[in-house]
Amino acid sequence: MAQMDKELKKAFTEMQINKLETTKKINMIDMKCDMVKTGKHKYQLTEKGTSNLSDDTRVYQSVGRMFLLTDVQNMREDLKAKQEKCDKAIELLEKKKEFLQKSLKDQEDGLRELVQQRKEADQTAK
Repeated sequence: MAQMDKELKKAFTEMQINKLETTKKINMIDMKCDMVKTGKHKYQLTEKGTSNLSDDTRVYQSVGRMFLLTDVQNMREDLKAKQEKCDKAIELLEKKKEFLQKSLKDQEDGLRELVQQRKEADQTAK
């Protein structure tokens, strides 16, 4: 009986620690996802703002801390590539978030099962 109490206490402690860590990871993923969505929105706005430019318009593309002269078509292709990269990053982050939520739920279910077994053992002992 005392060993079962220690086992339950240890399981609860481990689950609480894991839940805190997982919650932190999920919050970080949400923040990263928001940052990527903001970047994607910026690329979409830039693409929309430059959509009415003629092909012979001089445009500058930022590369680090400098700007390079490029044509409108290359800039549009680069913006679309960046948007696709953002979409892939968002998809990957969402998958990671789902996995963390599922693992947390599985651990909670395992703990519930352990408590249920404890209750059943106590009832049969009486």
